[in-house]
Amino acid sequence: MSGWLYSLYFVLVGVIAVFTGEIVTFIMLAFIFIVLYNISTTLNKMYQLQKNSQEEK
Repeated sequence: MSGWLYSLYFVLVGVIAVFTGEIVTFIMLAFIFIVLYNISTTLNKMYQLQKNSQEEK
């Protein structure tokens, strides 16, 4: 998924949270979502570095 899809998902969940009154749940989900996205991007960078170093050998 690209960055704009993540933003769209975040906004959609936020709107649903406002209508259902689950603001605290929304904040917790947002925090978890951001952490998982950061982990994913870090793992992808590490994979690309490892892949590039193996190609050089």
